[in-house]
Amino acid sequence: MVHKKRWEILGKGAAIIDILLKNRGIKTEGQRREFFHPIHPKDLTLKEVEIKKSEVEKALNRIEKAKKSGEKVIIYGDYDADGITATAILWETLSAAGLDVSPYIPERFTEGYGFNIETVKKLKRENSGLGLIVTVDHGITAKSQVAFAEKIGIDVIICDHHQLQKSKPKAFSVLHTTKIGGAEISWILSREIRKRFKVPSNKLPLGDGLDLAAIGTITDVLPLLGPNRCFAKHGLEALNDTKRPGLKNLYEEAGIKPGTVGSFQVGYFIGPRINAMGRLKHGIESLRLLCYRTNEKAKIQSYLLGKTNQERQKIEEDVILHAKKIIEGRDVQRIVVVAHESYHEGVIGLAASRIVETYHRPAIVISKKDKISKGSARSIAGFDIFRAIMSLKEEFGIDGGGHTMAAGFSIATEKINEFTKRINEYAQEFLNEETLSKRIKIDTEIHFNRINLKLLQTLKSFEPTGFGNPTPVFATSGAMVVDARGVGADAKHLKLTVQEAGVKINGIAFRKGDILPELSPKIPVDIAYNISEDNWNGRRGLQLEVKDIKWKKNSKI
Repeated sequence: MVHKKRWEILGKGAAIIDILLKNRGIKTEGQRREFFHPIHPKDLTLKEVEIKKSEVEKALNRIEKAKKSGEKVIIYGDYDADGITATAILWETLSAAGLDVSPYIPERFTEGYGFNIETVKKLKRENSGLGLIVTVDHGITAKSQVAFAEKIGIDVIICDHHQLQKSKPKAFSVLHTTKIGGAEISWILSREIRKRFKVPSNKLPLGDGLDLAAIGTITDVLPLLGPNRCFAKHGLEALNDTKRPGLKNLYEEAGIKPGTVGSFQVGYFIGPRINAMGRLKHGIESLRLLCYRTNEKAKIQSYLLGKTNQERQKIEEDVILHAKKIIEGRDVQRIVVVAHESYHEGVIGLAASRIVETYHRPAIVISKKDKISKGSARSIAGFDIFRAIMSLKEEFGIDGGGHTMAAGFSIATEKINEFTKRINEYAQEFLNEETLSKRIKIDTEIHFNRINLKLLQTLKSFEPTGFGNPTPVFATSGAMVVDARGVGADAKHLKLTVQEAGVKINGIAFRKGDILPELSPKIPVDIAYNISEDNWNGRRGLQLEVKDIKWKKNSKI
């Protein structure tokens, strides 16, 4: 496959800040004010997060009934970081409110994602007084499971943000929105519980869970605009001032300096460690870490998460290498589908993401089993992978859930080949050379003489950045390469100095060391880059984090 990158310049003009805001859909003065000064989640209304007040009232009344009657309550979560943090938030809140409540995280390999009838039976056997289950980060597609629970005398409250199918389950209460994520819904419900039951802060020694909500928001790759930005911005402040021994020890294990936790650290260091337990072992171990109140236990547990994450990285790399051999050895598919018996079920979603990054086309990775196989899908902007898979639900007996950019599902192993053919036929209408061309979205073109510490401060006001609010990307044409050298293991990264408009500036181009032989001094290039702070040897400066380089003779900008 050829992976040419097309540069898409999104805006032009003199006012950089106005261009950046417009590119993120922020047009009015009110939106601008909200973006730079997001309100605290405690002040978000139910209407703003698109949760029905009537459903919250029903949930609160049912929880109050459970407290008065002494019923057992189970918080039934999920094994990813959003589900684990959502479970922890609600469990701590209900415990502080005086309920008899326990958390439950399913085991990925025997129970699978979401509500499971056999698990509900087991929970009822083990807890004779169980009268209420609250699902967090799942449940919106669990019609038969909810009906079964109600049949055996268990009411269900659903808290979920995944895509609704034709109709909702007939649960006691349904708190559903796609405006925010699972941990955020859990936090909003917990906020209302704290109000109803007048829970004092000293009953929550680890805090109100806003730090955990930030982890769920960022790791679930939610667009960091609107209410999600409120949770990310204020939640990151809570993370940097967390009272949780588990998180403090996890920072130390991951090499994160206290006070420097941002969306990058959450997405690339904290989230993967929390997720690793659910991918390879049992997500309950991550829940324990987050909720431990003693440093000794937290320290031991943080190393367990770190070690498991290393194992996950090795397994993931093996799957990627194997999958690439398959992909490169066959005709190009619009939707890349790879399946094999050796693919570990816990990492197929990560492998699908890596394949999308490499080939810029939707990818489905399937862990093959004897009869029923598990698949995980990731997509590119503009293609709804969940809808594509669900369009074949009846034909192939697919069971799954997800949203526009990601989905998980199960399928009969004998039907994988035909499914691969049919989903690629479906994609013909939506995916063409234009949509499949790899793009770098560039906010605007600037000259180097506009890059200074004042601009850096402006860019910092856009943090936290992430999906929906990407780190600003700039482009400069006709820069001269003054110096370039390989750095890192096997010189796989490129360190360079470039000059334009009379200004020299250093840059780093990760994983681009292979182009070094072609970069002779004084060669003119067009570069796309982020601007970051460089504090080498205690001196505050600026550097470019280079995303792409084009030789001037081939440039189109």
